[in-house]
Amino acid sequence: MATLISGASSPLYAARRRKNAITMTLAYAATGFGLIWLALILIVLFWQGFSGLSLAVFTQMTPPPGSAGGLLNPIMGSLVMTIIAVVIGTPLGMLAGTYMAEYGRYDKLSSVVRFINDILLSAPSIVIGLFVYEIMVAQMGHFSGWAGAVALAVIVVPVVVRTTEDMLTLLPDTLREAAASIGLPRSLMIQKVAYRAARAGMITGVLLAVARISGETAPLLFTALNNQFWSTNMNAPVSSLPVVIFQFALSPYKDWQNLAWTGALIITLAVLALSIVARFLGGQSKKS
Repeated sequence: MATLISGASSPLYAARRRKNAITMTLAYAATGFGLIWLALILIVLFWQGFSGLSLAVFTQMTPPPGSAGGLLNPIMGSLVMTIIAVVIGTPLGMLAGTYMAEYGRYDKLSSVVRFINDILLSAPSIVIGLFVYEIMVAQMGHFSGWAGAVALAVIVVPVVVRTTEDMLTLLPDTLREAAASIGLPRSLMIQKVAYRAARAGMITGVLLAVARISGETAPLLFTALNNQFWSTNMNAPVSSLPVVIFQFALSPYKDWQNLAWTGALIITLAVLALSIVARFLGGQSKKS
């Protein structure tokens, strides 16, 4: 006991305690520094955004300079392109993730797909926009909402692939063995057992993908471009909320700048809501 006490009071132990205290202090200081800037950004965003929030924002079109208006057409354009992107990207991501988790977990093809998927997850969105511009916009000869939806779908796919594979891989093999023991084919086992057990996590992945694409501006600048007016023609330029925010924020007109703040607030609240739902579903899947 005396040896332990003397060891605890040794200069080496005291030096370690000092280093630990310094490290913890620096960590807390860095965290506080980051949180301060985050809080300032959110305070300014909420102050400026809520001051311009009204019913007209959701019922009127984007105005010319010096006129009153809203953000109805960019909100609807973003919703339509996001829905189409999810409809295109989710099945592709789920099928790829299912193959890698259930059929080819240790195949070389799965390793290649995982590597490419990791690259897509970290690739700048502007590169994806340029890629879709070359294969769609340049070939069609004009910008379009379809090209914007495809660019967003390319961003959706790797997120869904990763979450689907992870959720299915986490399932215990005893579930698969139980299904096989009663003669259930693998395809039915995946549909009736694996998908049901991993449903919450897979939905979480889709919601995270929607949150990822909801604020993307760069790929839409190269694909859907923008439209100052209401348009339901997806084969023509379509307005979107991130692009309108970008355009209005850089303008010298005060009314456009106010609408840009309001649009940024709408996107922030939408992403926050999706993140909360995704976190809740993720917690539910862990409990189950």
